[in-house]
Amino acid sequence: MSAGGVGIAVLDLYLKVGLAVSAGMSRREAAKHFNISRDSVAKMMSYAVPPGYQRQSAVRRAKLDAFVSTIDHWLEYDLKVPHKQRHTDSTLPAAS
Repeated sequence: MSAGGVGIAVLDLYLKVGLAVSAGMSRREAAKHFNISRDSVAKMMSYAVPPGYQRQSAVRRAKLDAFVSTIDHWLEYDLKVPHKQRHTDSTLPAAS
């Protein structure tokens, strides 16, 4: 992967679409030729490089948040005990 996690194929498509439209092909024709939506062609023409995914808000972990401190305590404790005494999925309390 290159350009911030964007694949070579995507960059190649951006280049091909950009060249086709700048050479005189209409955006609608480019969309049909490259088998992509007209919105994608418009986006490709407005960005030189794919913008990538940007999260709008932080990840919500509502069910897990109540147990984060307990899990952190277990993990810190497990670093100090011998290997066979560490928590595993079978030794942790079952989830309800």
